[in-house]
Formats: sequence, C-alpha cells, structure tokens
Amino acid sequence: MGQNKLIDESTDFAVKVLKMCDKVKGHYSLINQFERSATSIGANIREANYAHGTADFVSKLQIALKECFETEYWIELLVKSEITEKELMEDLYCQCRTIRRILIASINTAKENQK
Repeated sequence: MGQNKLIDESTDFAVKVLKMCDKVKGHYSLINQFERSATSIGANIREANYAHGTADFVSKLQIALKECFETEYWIELLVKSEITEKELMEDLYCQCRTIRRILIASINTAKENQK
C-alpha cells in the first residue's frame, strides 16, 4: 500500500477518535492520553514522508507503530473499564489494527529496500 493510503487512514482514524472523545464525560487524563497517542500515529507517518534517508523514514514509522500499540491499549482499557461501550470502540480498534498492519508492512519493505 502506498504512503497516501496510510496518511488517509491515519488522518481518518484521528478524526474518528477526536469525535468519539468529545462524547465521553469525565476521565479527562485517560481520554487525553488516548487522543495524544491516536493523533500521534498520523503525525509520525507524515513526518516520515520528509525523512532524511531510509533510516530516518523507518524510525518515524516505528514511532507511529509504537503509538498504534499504545492506542490499542487505551481502547482496550476504555472498553474493559466500561467508560465507553464496546460497540463504539470496535470500529476504532479494527481501524487501528489495520493501520498497524500497514505500518509493519511498510517498515519491512523499507528495510528490505535498504539492503
């Protein structure tokens, strides 16, 4: 998949997260962490497009990948603690996993091309 698809997916995901977070009352520190990790994914993907070489490109995508894993944690915590409804979060969780898989494939491809 191309970088534009990854940028579009991560931006769409961030917008959905922000809209969902507006609906949650209370638990501000938890919601803040969730918003920060979710929006950081796309920010790092965009930064990768202006990397100074392949190593920097891979590094930025790896940071985005870490943020994906963190975001999945916050989604799981929000659901298990019953702060949000599972049905509300299923789409976000699936989209985050999709972005994670694309990131892993992109990182692996970039590393292979570097050899």
